[in-house]
Amino acid sequence: MAERADAARNRAAVLTAAETLFQREDLDHVSLARIAQAAGVGKATVMRRFGDLLGLVEALIAPRVSALQDRVRSGEPPLGPGGDAGARLHAYLDALFDFVLDNRTLIRALEHYGPYAYYANPASQFWIDELADRIHAARPTVDAPYLAYAVFTALRADVMDYLRQHQHMDIERIRAGVHALADPPGPQPGPHR
Repeated sequence: MAERADAARNRAAVLTAAETLFQREDLDHVSLARIAQAAGVGKATVMRRFGDLLGLVEALIAPRVSALQDRVRSGEPPLGPGGDAGARLHAYLDALFDFVLDNRTLIRALEHYGPYAYYANPASQFWIDELADRIHAARPTVDAPYLAYAVFTALRADVMDYLRQHQHMDIERIRAGVHALADPPGPQPGPHR
């Protein structure tokens, strides 16, 4: 069944208002009531449509997640299927890194509004599983599932923002560090037990 025109307008207004507030405000000050007010709808409308702030953040980021997942699943190598295992790992790390930079306010909201939300949502599970597969292909002797979580933690928006703002690290230094975590240069020891 097609969405009613007024419902579609309200949904678009809520998403636009939420995006604007998340870009402009401290996360502690963004609420369903403020989003509803900025969108010109009632709070009940927002709750009916999205459930809670976490649901709203997930709705905002979903099309961006889907676009990157499509590139990973069926795009050109090395990000898409095929090609050298090391190149595939590094292309994927760059894509995830850029995704976090481009969407860091929404990712920070996701991190902020739900316990373990950064790791437990379906998109993150896809990123982590794909990262583990690519690490394993490039470095078959390491504990790829563990390393995937460790690298994914280094890609948290709050970690990246902290390193940039408080440790004064530039983006390329952080990017290089993420690559080194996943696939360090030089001889690599086997897994530790």
